[in-house]
Amino acid sequence: MSRKYDHLSDVETFVTVVERGSLTAAAVAMSTTPSVISRALARLEARLGTQLLRRTTRSLGLTDAGRLYLEQTRAALSLIDDAERAVQAEGGEVTGRIRISAPTTYGHYRLPALLQRFAERYPAVRVELNISNRNVDLVADNFDFAIRQGFLKDSSMIARKLEDAELVLVCSPAYVQRRGLPRDLDALAGHDCLTFLLPSTGRSFPWQFMRDDEELDWPPETALQVTDDALGVVSLAEAGLGICQTFRFIAQDRIERGALVEVLPELRGRSRPFSLIYTPQRRMTAAARAFTTCLLDQS
Repeated sequence: MSRKYDHLSDVETFVTVVERGSLTAAAVAMSTTPSVISRALARLEARLGTQLLRRTTRSLGLTDAGRLYLEQTRAALSLIDDAERAVQAEGGEVTGRIRISAPTTYGHYRLPALLQRFAERYPAVRVELNISNRNVDLVADNFDFAIRQGFLKDSSMIARKLEDAELVLVCSPAYVQRRGLPRDLDALAGHDCLTFLLPSTGRSFPWQFMRDDEELDWPPETALQVTDDALGVVSLAEAGLGICQTFRFIAQDRIERGALVEVLPELRGRSRPFSLIYTPQRRMTAAARAFTTCLLDQS
């Protein structure tokens, strides 16, 4: 009698091809050759009686059937991984892999210390970290977690707040020497303001202040706009090109070193939240549970 699931290796090959983006890259990842990969895909499509991939010499794309099959098989393979990790965890040591996406601000300035603590507690867990200001699709891009800034509108996700990060307005001593410091908010409008364009909207986020115990959103007149990397405004401000608003956890070390100067400190007091998000549909592995606990317990 033939085995019912003797095609699982071909399924894994299909998923790897999609994730790696080409037959050649999948062959390297699986330590085999493109021709072996191609034969595995042909067997799988013949078994299913439908085309999963559209392949040309230059591109690789999913058919509608392939997209549906990818979603279901990823979930199935994930369950197999979960089962293995659950059994391994019974032995006492947490093992496995977790995939995280974080924005550049948090990825460079907050996560390193948190990941170091996590690695010390759980050395057998492998972490894959994507640092990008693109809002990844947790399901389609196969991420366990993402760290997002601001208030989340997607109610289908579970969000656990990591912190409320204080905002601060800064510029360089060279800028102060060249332009002076604004005395109030009206004077700030006449200065060179550096802003970051949000990838989701293409518009700059208003600067947020606290004045007379009231929250104030102030739209800066932009001298220079940065896209893709929010840390760019900090680098430009440090180089003397203008004033920017950023998080204190980014600016504080530069302020203490004298590389940046705080501007209008009487308007401080506003903050923006950072949250750890994940989808309720994805089964929480022992490694994922350990990661959640470690990040939320920052005492």
